[in-house]
Amino acid sequence: MSENNPGNNQQPAVMINIQYIKDLSLEIPHAPSIFGKMNKPPHLKVDIDVQSQKLENSNYNVLLNLAVNGELENEKLFIFELSYGAVVSLNVPEEHIEPVLGIEIPRLLFPFARNIMTQCLTEGGLPPFMLNPIDFATVYNARKAAAANAAAPTTDNTADNA
Repeated sequence: MSENNPGNNQQPAVMINIQYIKDLSLEIPHAPSIFGKMNKPPHLKVDIDVQSQKLENSNYNVLLNLAVNGELENEKLFIFELSYGAVVSLNVPEEHIEPVLGIEIPRLLFPFARNIMTQCLTEGGLPPFMLNPIDFATVYNARKAAAANAAAPTTDNTADNA
């Protein structure tokens, strides 16, 4: 029967072998006095970065770096940093590897990273902040555009005054 359905013997296109926390940090620099000022939602600044590295065979290490800073009335409420990683195996065409590593893998990792952040903040005495989903395709495309602009040759538009 496997001759009629050759797809049964193929490896999946993406397989997450392991997920792990590489680095985790939560600071609440003005605790406990800041807790008394929490009568309105804080201003959050979220920074996302994705890094990938080729390992052996068709394995890759992907790191989703999440940094969230909360401020309340111009005072630092918390500083949260997480590097959440995965070792993945890919069975995709060469031209799809970079987008899969930069879009699909972070999309799969994000719910776990968001849950870790929410749990850490809650156990740190803060209300549970839930990050909105992130469009990793937009993040990936913006990063590619920035890299292309940085690599583009600059032209000198100054005129010679002779």
